[in-house]
Amino acid sequence: MNPESISMQDAARISAVIELLSECFLQWKEARPLPADVMLNRYFRDRRFIGSKDRGAIASQFYEIIRHYKTLEWHVDAHFETGARFFVIASLVLLHKNTVLQVRELFNGERFSPYPLSEEEIRFAKALYGNKPLHHDMPDYARYNYPDWLEPQLKAAFPDDWKEALQALSQEAPVDLRTNTLVTTQQQLLEALKGEKYDVMPCTLSPLGIRMKTRHPIFTSQYFKQGWFEMQDEGSQLVSSLLDAKAGQKVIDFCAGAGGKTLALAAAMKNKGRILAWDTSAKRLEQMKERLKRAKVDNVQIQCIESESDSFIKRHKDSADGVIVDAPCSGTGTWRRNPDLKWRLRPSDLEELVDIQRKILLSAARLVKKKGRLLYITCSLLPGENEAQIATFLQQMENFRVVNPDNLCSNLNDKMTKQGGFLRLTPHEQGTDGFFAALLERIE
Repeated sequence: MNPESISMQDAARISAVIELLSECFLQWKEARPLPADVMLNRYFRDRRFIGSKDRGAIASQFYEIIRHYKTLEWHVDAHFETGARFFVIASLVLLHKNTVLQVRELFNGERFSPYPLSEEEIRFAKALYGNKPLHHDMPDYARYNYPDWLEPQLKAAFPDDWKEALQALSQEAPVDLRTNTLVTTQQQLLEALKGEKYDVMPCTLSPLGIRMKTRHPIFTSQYFKQGWFEMQDEGSQLVSSLLDAKAGQKVIDFCAGAGGKTLALAAAMKNKGRILAWDTSAKRLEQMKERLKRAKVDNVQIQCIESESDSFIKRHKDSADGVIVDAPCSGTGTWRRNPDLKWRLRPSDLEELVDIQRKILLSAARLVKKKGRLLYITCSLLPGENEAQIATFLQQMENFRVVNPDNLCSNLNDKMTKQGGFLRLTPHEQGTDGFFAALLERIE
């Protein structure tokens, strides 16, 4: 919010942000809170009169507050009771350097604007004015914006540079695209997008990746409609490639979701062979169908399964050249992209996820034939979901061994494979989302 150009439109946007935050705070008290993007989509769907520019501005302000939630909460709690209006006031004063008078102009009570500030809110704004967002008395969880109960796990994940890691996780994620090699090449796609006036550059690690230097609606591109690319984080592109799937093989995507990694596998296999895409969500699998059609992919068979113990799975025992398990996880590596995940995650969720991951891994292992490979992936940074999970698996499944990914990807470096032959990606070191990947081979 530019303090020198406040308008009635700004006030209406602030009003929308307050409504969204109020609903968000209520959701966080629920047993299964809705993701922020779902709330945003529903909010805008019910208010189709809101234009695209306004939607973008509202979403940006909404997510900014969520990214800085613990920092702002510390200031709010230090003065008054919590509430969406107090968080918005705190963001305007601390993050955007608005004066108290400018905040009062936004909260003017006119049509579509928030009702005027109360005396309590005015005192709050005055108490904040001139202060910096970070205070020397702040605990680490407020300074670096993470759930305080996760502190031991986060510091265990980054013993030497946890502050840098958490600072990077609080930044906004870039937009990356994966070239669909069934249709075009990275260079052709770069030139085509530049021709449409998109500001793009090659990714530094993924040979198929393109990064947008500036945010701009990409789904309106004619090349998206023609299947030239899919939106996919550079880190996700790298971990997808580790299975090294070949044309003619049988590959199973055990937790396929909406098909991001399935599509990458299909391109790597040159549309030859067979990919079985499984998931427990029929809705997400249905979304995949449109993506497969647009990408010109026709070697994928979709199957909705009830769970990792579905009887259907047994039919494919000992038959797959490769199995990919993109396991359900805490999503801590995607906090840049989904900052509300921090505040929706609970200790009981983490315990449940670790148990589910263990069961999925054991079930997926049954499908791998001798000399076949099993690729375990999470977008988590927590050792309990990653290294510890693989250690437990290898204790139970002695017929599998770890395959060092250095031999498969020339763009890897020591920072990505520090110990154990696993691939680790982080925002502060590689500029990607956070990922963990373990490539395992069945030896007998």
